[in-house]
Amino acid sequence: MTAVRITVFQMTVLSSIFFLLSACEQESSTEIQTSDESASVREILELPDHMPTPAVPDFNPLTNAKIQLGRFLFYDEKLSANQAQSCSSCHDQSLAFSDGVAQPLGSTGHQLVRNSQGLANVIYHTTFTWSNNSFLELEDQLNVPIRADNPIELGVTDAKLNEVLLRFEQDEEYLALFAAAFPDEDDTISMNKIIFSLASFVRSMISASSPYDQYLAGDKTALTEQQIAGYQLFNGEKFECFHCHSGINFSSSYRDANTASDATEFPFFNNGLYNVGGDGSYPEEDQGLYDASLDPADKGLFRPQSLRNIELTAPYMHDGSIATLREVIEHYARGGSLTESGVNAGDGKNSPLKSALILGFDATDEEIEAVIAFLESLTDEEFITSPKFSNPFEE
Repeated sequence: MTAVRITVFQMTVLSSIFFLLSACEQESSTEIQTSDESASVREILELPDHMPTPAVPDFNPLTNAKIQLGRFLFYDEKLSANQAQSCSSCHDQSLAFSDGVAQPLGSTGHQLVRNSQGLANVIYHTTFTWSNNSFLELEDQLNVPIRADNPIELGVTDAKLNEVLLRFEQDEEYLALFAAAFPDEDDTISMNKIIFSLASFVRSMISASSPYDQYLAGDKTALTEQQIAGYQLFNGEKFECFHCHSGINFSSSYRDANTASDATEFPFFNNGLYNVGGDGSYPEEDQGLYDASLDPADKGLFRPQSLRNIELTAPYMHDGSIATLREVIEHYARGGSLTESGVNAGDGKNSPLKSALILGFDATDEEIEAVIAFLESLTDEEFITSPKFSNPFEE
């Protein structure tokens, strides 16, 4: 698939409090569907009014039974070949389903090169993983951590597949869960059913109860004056955060049930984190979209992540190379990061492949603290403590 590179994400920015309410809406989300099907999705996900109805693929409709099965599978180490890890090993609920390390280890000790993403509201993304424009559904992406052998994460390769499936086939409780989740299919347990259930559970991970959400719902005391000032800076032309982190999910990688198929965008950006050799390259072990497309112009292109619960998902960037939110803002204020020595030496500020949106800016400590305070208002305590998403084996 040809990569679509977005150089400018258009959005009208208002300075009034009215903008604070209206800017959360994507253009494709101005109407919430009221069909029986979308109402069912909204009911299953318990969506508040300000959250658009998400897109769910027809081939894997949401059901409570699949979500329940997916929740058990997500936390079960039997899903790894050596029974050493589960999905939750790299996606901890208390950390908004990230893991707090720069780059995790797979189940066999294999060092991974990418930071574990938080999973809040991934149902609204147009693509999945940090930099692949061919994973258009969660079902596509889930094959990678479960089945891939380079790097090994859960390690369920072809040689181990039957052994892993047999563990579930010999478990009476799982047999009942699978039968409830797939009532119109035969009673065999397959990797396809596992992936469909996991995708359903991950789609159910809705974060919509942060102070920011409470403000949108009408509680004018939910945000402090500092947080409101930070949000205005976030959406202003100095910081320009909103170009890549827009809408209700704070990412321009966005779709919902009202997004027309020909209007879906697949944004990837080079943010000047590296400039190896002065030609815009990123470290050899991970060059972003280039590794999938082999187009030199795609070096360093990564998908804008959602900023929901961003306070909890440090360290930041695709490789976990930036430790704090302040350092993230300082990276953008400088217009790119400087790596002074070593094999990755280079000044990202001068990268020929850097997005034209990354211009750098002067910011006071007061302004930086205000933006950080706003980002902290996206922390959803209900999400990180909800029994709906917790480990069922600890109940």
